[in-house]
Amino acid sequence: MRIGELGRVTGATPRALRHYEHAGLIESRRAANGYRLYEEGTVTRVRNIRHLLAAGLTLDDVRVFLPCLDGDMTSGPASGKALQVALERLAVIDERIAAQQAVRERLADALREVTGRVVGPSVG
Repeated sequence: MRIGELGRVTGATPRALRHYEHAGLIESRRAANGYRLYEEGTVTRVRNIRHLLAAGLTLDDVRVFLPCLDGDMTSGPASGKALQVALERLAVIDERIAAQQAVRERLADALREVTGRVVGPSVG
């Protein structure tokens, strides 16, 4: 399967797929015309990579999950290293959320001083 088809099937852009390949997470071979060709199993691997990235992990974090990227990642027990990476990433995300909440409070306080009104959370 060529890069465009793999992208359509997985929702990944060709640029992201080349990035995953450069990071050593997926592999391709080259056709005579130089096009990248991927095995059918790469679909599952890319979907799993995208799932982990959407959960807040980085590509470096995803490397820890290489042994289970080609199948159902939820069917087996997580390795100790995978759990450690996930917990560390969760701590980083929690720190970022706390920092953003502190910035929001400072801005709300400044607006309260200027307008005399309590500024509540925005509802979209």
